[in-house]
Amino acid sequence: MANYAVMAHFYDEFTEDVPYRAWADFIQSVFQKYGAQPEIVLDLACGTGSLTKLLAEAGYDMIGTDMSPEMLAEASEKTASLNPRPLFLCQRMEKLDLYGTVDAVVCALDSVNYLTSQHTLEAAFARVGLFLNDGGLFIFDVNTEAKFRAIDMQAYIRESDRCFCAWQAEYQPAKRLMDYYLDFFVAHGKGMYERSSEHHVERAHTLEELKTALEKADMQLEGIYGELTLAPPEKDAGRFFCVARRSPRTEANRTLEERE
Repeated sequence: MANYAVMAHFYDEFTEDVPYRAWADFIQSVFQKYGAQPEIVLDLACGTGSLTKLLAEAGYDMIGTDMSPEMLAEASEKTASLNPRPLFLCQRMEKLDLYGTVDAVVCALDSVNYLTSQHTLEAAFARVGLFLNDGGLFIFDVNTEAKFRAIDMQAYIRESDRCFCAWQAEYQPAKRLMDYYLDFFVAHGKGMYERSSEHHVERAHTLEELKTALEKADMQLEGIYGELTLAPPEKDAGRFFCVARRSPRTEANRTLEERE
Protein backbone atom coordinates (compact mmCIF):
# COMPACT_ATOMS: atom_id res chain seq x y z
CA MET A 1 0.00 0.00 0.00
CA ALA A 2 1.30 3.43 -0.91
CA ASN A 3 2.52 5.61 1.92
CA TYR A 4 3.26 9.21 0.98
CA ALA A 5 4.60 10.31 4.36
CA VAL A 6 8.01 11.15 2.85
CA MET A 7 7.14 11.52 -0.84
CA ALA A 8 4.57 14.24 -0.13
CA HIS A 9 7.26 16.73 0.93
CA PHE A 10 9.17 16.32 -2.34
CA TYR A 11 6.42 15.32 -4.75
CA ASP A 12 6.17 18.68 -6.51
CA GLU A 13 9.94 18.90 -6.93
CA PHE A 14 10.07 15.42 -8.48
CA THR A 15 7.10 16.01 -10.79
CA GLU A 16 8.10 19.38 -12.23
CA ASP A 17 7.97 17.80 -15.69
CA VAL A 18 4.25 16.94 -15.39
CA PRO A 19 2.32 19.35 -17.66
CA TYR A 20 -0.50 20.12 -15.25
CA ARG A 21 -1.70 23.02 -17.38
CA ALA A 22 -2.14 20.63 -20.31
CA TRP A 23 -4.06 18.23 -18.05
CA ALA A 24 -6.39 21.03 -16.94
CA ASP A 25 -6.89 22.15 -20.53
CA PHE A 26 -7.64 18.59 -21.63
CA ILE A 27 -10.27 18.14 -18.91
CA GLN A 28 -11.96 21.36 -19.96
CA SER A 29 -11.87 20.26 -23.61
CA VAL A 30 -13.68 17.06 -22.55
CA PHE A 31 -16.31 19.14 -20.75
CA GLN A 32 -16.80 21.15 -23.93
CA LYS A 33 -16.94 18.11 -26.21
CA TYR A 34 -19.62 16.47 -24.10
CA GLY A 35 -21.62 19.62 -23.50
CA ALA A 36 -20.92 19.65 -19.77
CA GLN A 37 -21.00 22.85 -17.73
CA PRO A 38 -20.11 21.64 -14.24
CA GLU A 39 -20.03 23.94 -11.28
CA ILE A 40 -18.84 21.58 -8.54
CA VAL A 41 -15.96 19.29 -9.54
CA LEU A 42 -14.32 16.56 -7.46
CA ASP A 43 -10.60 15.89 -7.92
CA LEU A 44 -10.42 12.29 -6.69
CA ALA A 45 -6.97 11.31 -5.34
CA CYS A 46 -5.87 14.92 -5.75
CA GLY A 47 -2.37 14.52 -4.30
CA THR A 48 -0.71 17.88 -3.65
CA GLY A 49 -3.51 19.72 -5.42
CA SER A 50 -1.70 21.05 -8.51
CA LEU A 51 -4.56 20.11 -10.82
CA THR A 52 -7.14 21.10 -8.20
CA LYS A 53 -5.62 24.57 -8.07
CA LEU A 54 -5.66 25.08 -11.84
CA LEU A 55 -9.28 23.96 -12.14
CA ALA A 56 -10.25 26.22 -9.24
CA GLU A 57 -8.54 29.14 -10.97
CA ALA A 58 -10.58 28.27 -14.08
CA GLY A 59 -13.74 28.95 -12.08
CA TYR A 60 -14.86 25.54 -10.82
CA ASP A 61 -15.92 24.99 -7.22
CA MET A 62 -13.39 22.32 -6.30
CA ILE A 63 -13.33 19.46 -3.82
CA GLY A 64 -10.16 17.42 -3.45
CA THR A 65 -9.88 14.05 -1.72
CA ASP A 66 -6.80 11.97 -1.02
CA MET A 67 -5.83 9.19 1.38
CA SER A 68 -2.60 10.95 2.43
CA PRO A 69 -2.82 13.69 5.06
CA GLU A 70 0.70 14.77 4.12
CA MET A 71 -0.27 15.27 0.48
CA LEU A 72 -3.38 17.19 1.52
CA ALA A 73 -1.31 19.45 3.78
CA GLU A 74 0.74 20.41 0.73
CA ALA A 75 -2.45 20.94 -1.30
CA SER A 76 -4.00 23.14 1.37
CA GLU A 77 -0.91 25.35 1.56
CA LYS A 78 -0.71 25.57 -2.24
CA THR A 79 -4.30 26.81 -2.55
CA ALA A 80 -4.39 29.04 0.52
CA SER A 81 -4.64 32.24 -1.52
CA LEU A 82 -7.62 31.12 -3.62
CA ASN A 83 -11.10 32.49 -3.04
CA PRO A 84 -13.08 30.36 -2.70
CA ARG A 85 -10.60 27.79 -1.47
CA PRO A 86 -11.06 24.15 -2.46
CA LEU A 87 -12.43 21.82 0.18
CA PHE A 88 -9.98 19.02 0.97
CA LEU A 89 -11.01 15.74 2.60
CA CYS A 90 -8.78 12.86 3.71
CA GLN A 91 -10.48 9.79 2.25
CA ARG A 92 -9.63 6.66 0.35
CA MET A 93 -11.18 6.40 -3.11
CA GLU A 94 -13.25 3.37 -2.19
CA LYS A 95 -14.47 5.13 0.99
CA LEU A 96 -15.50 8.40 -0.67
CA ASP A 97 -18.10 10.21 1.42
CA LEU A 98 -19.08 13.73 0.40
CA TYR A 99 -21.55 16.20 1.90
CA GLY A 100 -23.57 16.28 -1.32
CA THR A 101 -23.39 15.53 -5.01
CA VAL A 102 -20.99 16.94 -7.61
CA ASP A 103 -21.34 17.74 -11.30
CA ALA A 104 -18.13 16.08 -12.48
CA VAL A 105 -15.32 13.89 -11.15
CA VAL A 106 -11.73 13.78 -12.38
CA CYS A 107 -9.14 11.23 -11.29
CA ALA A 108 -5.75 11.97 -12.79
CA LEU A 109 -2.19 10.68 -13.11
CA ASP A 110 -2.95 6.94 -12.96
CA SER A 111 -4.60 7.14 -9.55
CA VAL A 112 -7.13 4.52 -10.67
CA ASN A 113 -4.22 2.09 -11.02
CA TYR A 114 -3.73 2.35 -7.26
CA LEU A 115 -6.99 0.41 -6.88
CA THR A 116 -5.22 -2.94 -6.89
CA SER A 117 -8.12 -5.39 -7.18
CA GLN A 118 -11.40 -5.62 -9.06
CA HIS A 119 -13.18 -5.38 -5.73
CA THR A 120 -11.62 -2.04 -4.76
CA LEU A 121 -12.02 -0.74 -8.33
CA GLU A 122 -15.75 -1.48 -8.25
CA ALA A 123 -16.07 -0.10 -4.71
CA ALA A 124 -14.42 3.19 -5.69
CA PHE A 125 -16.47 3.56 -8.87
CA ALA A 126 -19.63 2.82 -6.88
CA ARG A 127 -18.83 5.73 -4.56
CA VAL A 128 -18.21 7.99 -7.56
CA GLY A 129 -21.55 6.97 -9.03
CA LEU A 130 -23.27 7.61 -5.72
CA PHE A 131 -22.09 11.24 -5.50
CA LEU A 132 -22.14 12.15 -9.20
CA ASN A 133 -25.20 13.99 -10.46
CA ASP A 134 -27.26 12.47 -13.27
CA GLY A 135 -25.53 13.10 -16.57
CA GLY A 136 -22.30 14.11 -14.83
CA LEU A 137 -18.94 13.13 -16.30
CA PHE A 138 -16.28 10.93 -14.73
CA ILE A 139 -12.91 11.49 -16.41
CA PHE A 140 -9.94 9.30 -15.52
CA ASP A 141 -6.75 7.88 -16.98
CA VAL A 142 -4.93 4.58 -16.49
CA ASN A 143 -1.45 3.25 -17.08
CA THR A 144 -1.58 0.22 -19.34
CA GLU A 145 0.03 -3.19 -19.10
CA ALA A 146 2.15 -2.23 -22.10
CA LYS A 147 3.70 0.56 -20.03
CA PHE A 148 4.30 -1.71 -17.05
CA ARG A 149 6.06 -4.27 -19.25
CA ALA A 150 8.16 -1.52 -20.83
CA ILE A 151 9.48 -0.20 -17.51
CA ASP A 152 9.80 -3.57 -15.74
CA MET A 153 13.11 -3.81 -13.83
CA GLN A 154 14.02 -0.24 -14.72
CA ALA A 155 15.66 1.98 -12.12
CA TYR A 156 15.23 5.74 -11.93
CA ILE A 157 16.78 8.59 -9.98
CA ARG A 158 15.24 11.90 -8.96
CA GLU A 159 17.28 14.55 -7.22
CA SER A 160 16.73 17.97 -5.67
CA ASP A 161 18.67 20.18 -3.29
CA ARG A 162 16.84 18.61 -0.37
CA CYS A 163 16.46 14.98 -1.34
CA PHE A 164 17.85 12.15 -3.48
CA CYS A 165 15.35 9.48 -4.55
CA ALA A 166 16.10 6.13 -6.20
CA TRP A 167 13.25 3.92 -7.31
CA GLN A 168 12.84 0.63 -9.11
CA ALA A 169 9.88 -0.88 -10.95
CA GLU A 170 9.11 -4.61 -10.81
CA TYR A 171 6.14 -6.02 -12.71
CA GLN A 172 4.22 -9.19 -11.75
CA PRO A 173 2.55 -10.28 -15.02
CA ALA A 174 0.45 -13.05 -13.47
CA LYS A 175 -1.23 -10.57 -11.11
CA ARG A 176 -0.87 -7.53 -13.37
CA LEU A 177 0.66 -5.68 -10.43
CA MET A 178 3.50 -3.18 -10.66
CA ASP A 179 5.65 -2.71 -7.55
CA TYR A 180 7.54 0.54 -7.13
CA TYR A 181 10.29 0.51 -4.50
CA LEU A 182 11.44 3.99 -3.52
CA ASP A 183 14.36 4.99 -1.30
CA PHE A 184 14.66 8.59 -0.14
CA PHE A 185 17.83 10.18 1.21
CA VAL A 186 16.87 13.45 2.86
CA ALA A 187 19.63 15.97 3.57
CA HIS A 188 20.15 16.87 7.23
CA GLY A 189 23.15 19.13 7.56
CA LYS A 190 26.51 18.87 5.86
CA GLY A 191 27.10 15.37 4.56
CA MET A 192 24.26 13.87 6.63
CA TYR A 193 21.28 12.06 5.10
CA GLU A 194 18.28 10.26 6.56
CA ARG A 195 17.06 7.25 4.59
CA SER A 196 13.37 6.34 4.26
CA SER A 197 11.62 3.82 2.04
CA GLU A 198 8.17 3.54 0.46
CA HIS A 199 6.47 0.78 -1.50
CA HIS A 200 3.77 1.66 -4.04
CA VAL A 201 1.65 -0.79 -6.03
CA GLU A 202 -0.40 -0.25 -9.19
CA ARG A 203 -2.63 -2.67 -11.09
CA ALA A 204 -3.09 -2.88 -14.86
CA HIS A 205 -6.87 -2.89 -15.35
CA THR A 206 -8.27 -4.23 -18.59
CA LEU A 207 -10.79 -2.17 -20.53
CA GLU A 208 -13.43 -4.82 -19.84
CA GLU A 209 -12.78 -4.60 -16.10
CA LEU A 210 -13.15 -0.82 -16.23
CA LYS A 211 -16.39 -1.11 -18.22
CA THR A 212 -17.78 -3.64 -15.74
CA ALA A 213 -16.96 -1.41 -12.78
CA LEU A 214 -18.56 1.60 -14.48
CA GLU A 215 -21.73 -0.28 -15.42
CA LYS A 216 -22.15 -1.64 -11.89
CA ALA A 217 -21.95 1.98 -10.69
CA ASP A 218 -24.64 3.11 -13.16
CA MET A 219 -22.15 4.86 -15.41
CA GLN A 220 -21.64 4.32 -19.12
CA LEU A 221 -18.30 4.57 -20.91
CA GLU A 222 -18.70 7.20 -23.63
CA GLY A 223 -15.18 7.71 -24.93
CA ILE A 224 -11.62 6.40 -24.86
CA TYR A 225 -8.78 8.74 -25.77
CA GLY A 226 -5.04 8.93 -26.05
CA GLU A 227 -2.85 10.83 -23.62
CA LEU A 228 -4.13 14.41 -23.37
CA THR A 229 -5.79 14.24 -26.77
CA LEU A 230 -9.30 13.68 -28.07
CA ALA A 231 -7.89 11.27 -30.65
CA PRO A 232 -8.13 7.49 -30.08
CA PRO A 233 -5.24 5.89 -28.17
CA GLU A 234 -2.48 4.33 -30.20
CA LYS A 235 -1.86 0.58 -30.13
CA ASP A 236 0.24 -0.37 -27.09
CA ALA A 237 -0.17 3.15 -25.65
CA GLY A 238 1.26 3.59 -22.18
CA ARG A 239 -1.77 5.56 -20.96
CA PHE A 240 -5.33 6.17 -22.08
CA PHE A 241 -8.21 8.28 -20.84
CA CYS A 242 -11.80 7.24 -20.22
CA VAL A 243 -14.87 9.47 -20.16
CA ALA A 244 -17.98 8.03 -18.51
CA ARG A 245 -21.38 9.55 -17.85
CA ARG A 246 -23.70 8.97 -14.89
CA SER A 247 -26.94 7.34 -15.99
CA PRO A 248 -30.22 8.91 -14.85
CA ARG A 249 -31.38 7.58 -11.53
CA THR A 250 -34.60 5.61 -11.30
CA GLU A 251 -36.93 6.05 -8.35
CA ALA A 252 -35.70 2.72 -6.98
CA ASN A 253 -32.08 3.90 -7.24
CA ARG A 254 -32.90 7.09 -5.37
CA THR A 255 -34.57 5.15 -2.56
CA LEU A 256 -31.55 2.88 -2.14
CA GLU A 257 -29.13 5.83 -2.13
CA GLU A 258 -31.19 7.66 0.48
CA ARG A 259 -30.97 4.59 2.71
CA GLU A 260 -27.19 4.57 2.38
